[in-house]
Amino acid sequence: MKTYVAKPGEVDKKWILIDASGLVVGRLASLIAMRLKGKHKSIYTPHVDCGDNIIVVNADKVVFTGNKKEAKRYYWHTGYPGGIKERSPRQILEGRFPERVLIKAVERMLARGPLQRQLMRNLKVYKGAEHPHEAQKPEVLDVASLNSKNVRG
Repeated sequence: MKTYVAKPGEVDKKWILIDASGLVVGRLASLIAMRLKGKHKSIYTPHVDCGDNIIVVNADKVVFTGNKKEAKRYYWHTGYPGGIKERSPRQILEGRFPERVLIKAVERMLARGPLQRQLMRNLKVYKGAEHPHEAQKPEVLDVASLNSKNVRG
């Protein structure tokens, strides 16, 4: 018996459209990370980009459970002494680029390295309902109907 190893040219990539309004960030990010990596396919190979291209619209309408919107912190360092900075998800969602909350959540669920950077290029996140990928004819994935906990009422 031989183990099947997918080659990059053999992989059939689909385009998936997800409407993120009212969805819980962590649950949505884990589902997106799984689909980007290709773990939902039978031909999954760990070192090959087997996943789909994912378009997320209404990223500014994602929700957090509990008090995470206020209590959670995103940290980064400027590179200067004493240059630690922090922001809460509420500040980011109310700011200029609210889609960064979802992008960071997905990015941190994937293992770092060259494959992660390649997979992140397959993710397109938009804060509004419009996207420029109609020519790819994306299939709509209803994440809310997959599990009742995916939606915060």
